[in-house]
Amino acid sequence: MKRIATLLTAIALVALLSVLSGCQEKNELVMGTNAAFPPFEYIGGADGNAVVGFDVEIAKAIAEKAGKTLRIEDMEFDSLLTALNADKIDFAIAGMTITDEREKSVDFSDPYYEATQAVIVRKADNPISTKDDLNGKKISVQLGTTGNEIAKEFTDDSNIVAFNTGFEAIMELKNGKVDAMIIDEQPAQNFIRQNSDLEIVSLDFDPEYYGIAVKEGKSSEELLPIINETLKELKANGTYDKLLSEYMK
Repeated sequence: MKRIATLLTAIALVALLSVLSGCQEKNELVMGTNAAFPPFEYIGGADGNAVVGFDVEIAKAIAEKAGKTLRIEDMEFDSLLTALNADKIDFAIAGMTITDEREKSVDFSDPYYEATQAVIVRKADNPISTKDDLNGKKISVQLGTTGNEIAKEFTDDSNIVAFNTGFEAIMELKNGKVDAMIIDEQPAQNFIRQNSDLEIVSLDFDPEYYGIAVKEGKSSEELLPIINETLKELKANGTYDKLLSEYMK
């Protein structure tokens, strides 16, 4: 009888822990990002090990609005939508452009940032001055990004070298293995400030708009209104402009 009582107590304890764990998960909002895209998301902070940036500040406001704590999952950019649809994260915010192709698999928030693409070259031997000059050139990009897609408009796949991070793509350019790199303008500006041997060539690409991705269905119905309302509030109360001034230097 004592063994049965002990067993029942153990089962009850496991059940209680499971319930408590479930409650904890419900009080948590998981942000997926790729922390190699400054100033939107990057590794820094007081201890040098935190994920920080413009997008992180927006995510914190979303979590606060939802009454939940924020947890950040750093992963490869090309894995974000897969993780979202596998319920490993609640939303993805990573300087992600809203595109027709991406909207086939996820829902997006209202646009929260207007961006454009930039071409980075070496100052010493820059072969690019117009879009036509990109034709047939060897170009480095970050895998799965808009820059990756734009590169395909100018050169064969065999001439496109895709990396998981923009830093790796920059190093490929610095080492003379490609002619140019294509990436969003703000990260491009950040890389230029840290690499005096590189420069940006402005080629007047079309504007594009960043959005926050959520899984279609129930997640979209419940979370998307909170995200959009948060974005509106941040812009209305001046916080959005303050974040722009802080991060977009």
